[in-house]
Amino acid sequence: MKRLLIMRHAKSSWKNADLTDHERPLKKRGKDDAFRMGKLLRSKKIVPDMILCSTAMRARETAKYLAESMKYKNKIIFSDALYMAEPSDILAEISQHSKKQKTIMVIGHNPGSEALLQILTGKVESLPTASIAYVTAKIDGWAGVEKSDGLKLKNLWRPKDIK
Repeated sequence: MKRLLIMRHAKSSWKNADLTDHERPLKKRGKDDAFRMGKLLRSKKIVPDMILCSTAMRARETAKYLAESMKYKNKIIFSDALYMAEPSDILAEISQHSKKQKTIMVIGHNPGSEALLQILTGKVESLPTASIAYVTAKIDGWAGVEKSDGLKLKNLWRPKDIK
């Protein structure tokens, strides 16, 4: 059994109009939400073996606060391919990693994250900022995960629902 965590980056700031989309940082609420979501995962004992993350500043900062709060000790893999990625790009990043990784987290953007969730589970769900979808898969390795029959949306956590 494999586990996939699909997270949309936390709430970003639009304060500085001179920054490119890729350079936008998190606002305070985003930092707080990312930290709180990490604590939630740690409390549920769902800490990933690997985090794959977009190179956008808001995604990188989300990964930082999340990793800190869930006490994640492994390397975070940053990939330009995950910046505003289509589901096929996200799947390609996931499938590059060995089958020894039981739990992988992908931190990215919409609409790609929502579309990936729909492709994998057949469910149309909203992923507001800092939301995490928890998908299980009855597979041995990550290659071809999207073709598996055993994919199930186990939970969907949104920051506004977490106290």
